Amino acid sequence: MISSSPRSERNPKMVRACAEGLYLGDKRETIPLFAGAMHYWQHSPGDWGPCLDAMKAMGLRLVDTYVPWAVHEMAQGTFDFGERNARLDVARFVRMAAERNLYVIVRPGPHINAELTLFGLPERVVWNRECQARSPRNNPVVLPILPRSFPVPSYASHAFHAEAALWFRACGKVLAPLLYPHGPIVMLQVDNEGSLYFRDSPYDQDYHPDAIALFRNFLHDKYENVKVLSEVWGESHDSFEAVTPPVCFDAKQSRELVRHLDWVEFHEHLLAHAMGRFSQSLESAGLSGVVTTHNFPLGESVTPLNAARFIKVVDFASLDYYHASSPQQHMAILRRTSELAVRSEGLGVSAFGAEVGAGFSPIFPPLDEKDSLYTLLCALAYGLRGFNLYMAVDRDRWIGAPIDVRGIPRRLADKVHALIRALTKVQFTTLRRRAPVRLVVPRTLRRLARSTHAFGPITPSAFHLGGFGFIDSCLEDDFGLGEFAPMVGESFVRSFESALLTRGVAFAHVRGESFEASVKDAAWIVCTTAGGIEQDLLAQLQRAAEKGVKVTLGPGLPKRDGSMREIDLPRDMPGMREIEIATLEDPAEADALVARRIAELGLPTNPVDVPDVHVTVHEDAEGIAKVAFVMNPTGNTVMATVGLGKGACELVDLLGGGRRGHIKSDSGVFAVEVPARTVRMFSVTENPALPKTFFRRH
Repeated sequence: MISSSPRSERNPKMVRACAEGLYLGDKRETIPLFAGAMHYWQHSPGDWGPCLDAMKAMGLRLVDTYVPWAVHEMAQGTFDFGERNARLDVARFVRMAAERNLYVIVRPGPHINAELTLFGLPERVVWNRECQARSPRNNPVVLPILPRSFPVPSYASHAFHAEAALWFRACGKVLAPLLYPHGPIVMLQVDNEGSLYFRDSPYDQDYHPDAIALFRNFLHDKYENVKVLSEVWGESHDSFEAVTPPVCFDAKQSRELVRHLDWVEFHEHLLAHAMGRFSQSLESAGLSGVVTTHNFPLGESVTPLNAARFIKVVDFASLDYYHASSPQQHMAILRRTSELAVRSEGLGVSAFGAEVGAGFSPIFPPLDEKDSLYTLLCALAYGLRGFNLYMAVDRDRWIGAPIDVRGIPRRLADKVHALIRALTKVQFTTLRRRAPVRLVVPRTLRRLARSTHAFGPITPSAFHLGGFGFIDSCLEDDFGLGEFAPMVGESFVRSFESALLTRGVAFAHVRGESFEASVKDAAWIVCTTAGGIEQDLLAQLQRAAEKGVKVTLGPGLPKRDGSMREIDLPRDMPGMREIEIATLEDPAEADALVARRIAELGLPTNPVDVPDVHVTVHEDAEGIAKVAFVMNPTGNTVMATVGLGKGACELVDLLGGGRRGHIKSDSGVFAVEVPARTVRMFSVTENPALPKTFFRRH
């Protein structure tokens, strides 16, 4: 049984994040991040035990729960943690999890969402003007959401951080004694989906006085001298205190873009800075020494969420998944998860889905059981190594979880249990999906796309959630750059993505700010130069080329740096001689380059003969294929021919997802039936007649 005895002095390194999940130092044990969410306050305490028992029976190792500020607070500084209302006895709930050998992930906010009115924030805080984010006109920034719209807090507000610290101190008194190893709490989430409360269009916020002061400090740290700032911005300023942020997009020329790029970069700084303050407040409250994370919501690639900045203040960044099973959403899962997977692998942590939808909230479009299973399996196929089912247990404002409110399992619980058994059987957390090709988008281009978003108050992430991109959402103005940079950059990357998919070459997307962690074993790196490229990213690309990694830039040599300043880039400078420039003037050029790289580098291929059907392969430490996923997001059952290499001689279905559970081949090419909206997971058996070295794919 997990101990839940009173807390004494703890070793701060007793729990740490690792590639396979969480490492418990005292036990020298690694636990996989197979978790499920249950919200204790939404249930009668008499139902806690049956629900926790059902979660354990499903194969889950951790219980995830929010701790809602507004629910526990009676008045400022006065809280109920079960003294009056038994449903609020979170400590008892955590101890009950420990009695079942379940570990616990705690998410105390301050923002939790949880489909609660006001996202779990006290009404007195939400309506306190000193705590509210401000619009350019100094008005509260209102989030229009069911069941009730509300003004969102400012992540820069000192008043809001003081209130949050008071809340964390209350949590610490109750939960600190239950931190591992003296209790089952092994992980804390700092805040929740920190994309400015989904009011993340560039000029929605934050013009709070504390945010403007932070913006000026940010500029001071970046430029150091106000004369440098004046030169780069093309404006005259006597001091940093005199600088004002842009309130709308008004740039006409490239030089005028810089102040807008600095403003959207500041949003990245604002959020990471806020998470750092929350982390410090949690530590001051005694909630420290366990692993910390923060979850990025859907559409995170076009928000101010910057993983490279976040991992300076939390142990790792994770993703939320609420996707339908469709070809369009499949590609979204591929892009998001492959980026998360290679970054996490480079950092030595588990790629974690902090919320993987199991069911849905009635205020959002419905997701059925097939959507839930497809999303989870597809994310695992592209490199996810841990997940939290949200929700594992039904509650108010939630429909379709695998366990009902009384703890009775539904059909989905059996399917999740079968999946966890299969993952455990093949030691899935020790395997890796090797992606020898990386597709890189510099942060500069993402900032430019946010700045030039053409649809005003509609957040850019709304377009990405709908499957659209920069091509559909950005201004068609070249600003003197000679190109519609976000559109050109996205088209360049998507051309290579399409060519790689066609030939069955595994690839991963990479954000420029996480380049170093994300390309450690890359054989070929493709990076767009449209719109500009940061000097440090360019230097990293040059060093990679000097070390023998194939590097392709395009659709031309970089002409500008991350601040839109023109740069002269001679081809004979170190590293540039080895870099290939792809113009993509011919639509077939990307496919030709992919074919050439396959021949030059011996890139492994797993071709599929049916459009929109995809395959991924996962290897052990020796590079031998152990697991293959075949994915069909379409609405029709298909028979696909899948190439897994000459070494593979048999596939064994791990989940019973098709009529043929054992498929044999003498050539490494398999005929696989895949039902509509389904992912099949197979163990791969090698041909015993071939030498072991034959199977190594690298």
